[in-house]
Amino acid sequence: MTAAPSQRLVELSPRELNARLGEALALYVSAMDYPAGTAEQRAPMWLAHMLREGWRCVVALGEEDELIGIGYGYRGSVGQWWHEQVRHGLTTVAGPGAVEEWMRDYFELTELHVLPRAQGRGVGEQLLRNLLAGVPTSRVLLSTPEGPSKAWRLYRRMGFADVLRHYQFTGDPRPFAVLGRTLPIDRDD
Repeated sequence: MTAAPSQRLVELSPRELNARLGEALALYVSAMDYPAGTAEQRAPMWLAHMLREGWRCVVALGEEDELIGIGYGYRGSVGQWWHEQVRHGLTTVAGPGAVEEWMRDYFELTELHVLPRAQGRGVGEQLLRNLLAGVPTSRVLLSTPEGPSKAWRLYRRMGFADVLRHYQFTGDPRPFAVLGRTLPIDRDD
């Protein structure tokens, strides 16, 4: 791992993220290598997420206060689209006991992205640790596209286990994995 670029981590309020939403979505599009129009499609969803219970956001800022990384999430809950999708898939493959174990009290790690030029330098891990520090739930869950990636290596290194594999969310043809782990994350994790 090479040295992290000069950066600082900052927790943002919904108002503060809203003021930088264009920059945050551009980072997301760049990190995910999505088409440019994706930002406009995702903006309403990000704005709605900011209103959810337990929403937290941590960003990594570069030398000129530009966003180089972002992570956010909130308390998962019945009725939320992602919760219902995962509950359905997990019930189908593992039964209601697995749903109760994983989904009764969790933080949904909704977004975690680092600009390509800053990837592989520990920024993602720092964002993840800072975002989850003090989260009052017993577990954290996330979904990520299947396949080898820097994100996969980070989540495995941080102790995330398989919850649901090769799942297709409604409206997306790609297979996803749902990963989870208990909280808190210790310094040694």
